[in-house]
Amino acid sequence: MRTTITFEPDVAAAIERVRRERSLGMSEAVNELVRASLVAKGPRKRFVQKTDDMGPAKVDVTNVAEAIATLDGPSWR
Repeated sequence: MRTTITFEPDVAAAIERVRRERSLGMSEAVNELVRASLVAKGPRKRFVQKTDDMGPAKVDVTNVAEAIATLDGPSWR
């Protein structure tokens, strides 16, 4: 796959350092660094939202305006 990428100066320096140290081409150096980064991070931990059971609803929400008035008071408008 061929594409154009703009590297930040620190990334470009890392790529250039790998190229010189290992006598690699640009693509080979970038691929090595990307693969190393993917392995180093390992699998991502799945995000799970923590919640608490608040029990049964104490406000009837079938009528939204009435529910807002109950929760915020009569001056909600």
